[in-house]
Amino acid sequence: MSPITVRYRDADLQGHLYFANYLVYADEAVCHYWRELEFSFEDADDLPCYTFTVNANIDWLDECRVNDLIEVSVRFSRLGNSSADTEYELLNTRTGALSAKGTFTHVFVDKSTRKSCPIPTDLRARILQRQPELAA
Repeated sequence: MSPITVRYRDADLQGHLYFANYLVYADEAVCHYWRELEFSFEDADDLPCYTFTVNANIDWLDECRVNDLIEVSVRFSRLGNSSADTEYELLNTRTGALSAKGTFTHVFVDKSTRKSCPIPTDLRARILQRQPELAA
């Protein structure tokens, strides 16, 4: 994913990135990662199931200011039967500082019953191809 420029509209009165926007940037990166795995929310009608984000955690470590370039890295940290955790980090390329890190928990949900369902087999395979360490 391309670095994200902190826009003026995303800042608070102190001139740094408004706290909730760290989560917005992280979510954008997670969605980009899903697209790379061919599980795109833009095509939700064609997906075998939905994902609901049921938990979000963040640790703010250093500020980001207007016009800073932020690189967001994403990886899966856990694959369960019907849920998965992603980890993310926001790196401020101007300062070199890790600005924030956290996790999201995603539950896979059957589209008709809206109850949890197993992670689709083909998606699990694509995740494990990228991150074989999760198979253990």
